[in-house]
Amino acid sequence: MTQYTKNPDVIATLSPEEFYVTQESGTERPGTGKLLNNKEPGIYVDIVSGEPLFASGDKYESGCGWPSFTKPIVDAYVEEFSDSTLGMVRTEVRSKHGDSHLGHVFPDGPRDRGGLRYCINSASLRFVHRDDMEAEGYGDYINQVEDVA
Repeated sequence: MTQYTKNPDVIATLSPEEFYVTQESGTERPGTGKLLNNKEPGIYVDIVSGEPLFASGDKYESGCGWPSFTKPIVDAYVEEFSDSTLGMVRTEVRSKHGDSHLGHVFPDGPRDRGGLRYCINSASLRFVHRDDMEAEGYGDYINQVEDVA
């Protein structure tokens, strides 16, 4: 089993926006994320720890301006915390081992797919294409990646 950790060497290589989002619980501007319109098959992993977080088959267009997913690949890798910043109560999601701020989860996702919308910053994610998953150590998750329309 792969050990996922908060890697200071990786943190040192993050762009200013990636650092702001993952380490300072920031948010990228809506509509600007590099992965917002990605439709390739694969998985999205924590940019800091490499934890597998979301599969391309669970990504959908919510219109919110950030990549949206209906569920995590492995529930145990995504932790939820109450967030009362900005004068409202939201549910923040962070990676378990990397402790990266990912975004928030809301109860307004597609009802037929569980009803959740994981609204995630592109800056907290690294995309691993299905063709590269085995070589990068994510072969166990290939069965969760389907072709995306």
